[in-house]
Amino acid sequence: MAGTVPRPDAPPAEWWERLAARLIEALVFGVFYYILFIALWGIFRTVGMMEVFEGRLPGVFAWLVAGLGYAGYDWWAHSRYGRTFGKAIMKIRLAPGDLPSRALLKRAMVYPAPVMLMGIPVANLLAGMLLFGVGLLILIDKPLERGPHDRLAGTRVVKDLR
Repeated sequence: MAGTVPRPDAPPAEWWERLAARLIEALVFGVFYYILFIALWGIFRTVGMMEVFEGRLPGVFAWLVAGLGYAGYDWWAHSRYGRTFGKAIMKIRLAPGDLPSRALLKRAMVYPAPVMLMGIPVANLLAGMLLFGVGLLILIDKPLERGPHDRLAGTRVVKDLR
């Protein structure tokens, strides 16, 4: 599947298709985060570490692990299939389809890796602003609708016309 290359004339994915794909993935990873948070809350409460970070330690670790997992999944799915499950549902994919793994890792570290910082006070505000800025830049970049993560990796998200 990694060798599957989108048609060169494929039009860029619409902003709402990209947003819907990320929201689908966020729903799944949100469930993963809350399960992880509840498990960590129980563990830290049991070992008497709930007072660290004013009781925020389970959230910090849960966001860190979930964000790292999401960034790792994003990198792996794009490396292997050229798209994530959210993009597959929305019938969009990355172009070109034969990018080196290193370029895709850079892409994943710009977006969605900032999710790892969401559990840390103040850093969560900065991470949220970064993620909002990425979305805004996608909206104003015409005609390709690329965000900074796409520019860094040399990618664009296109409609899957196969």
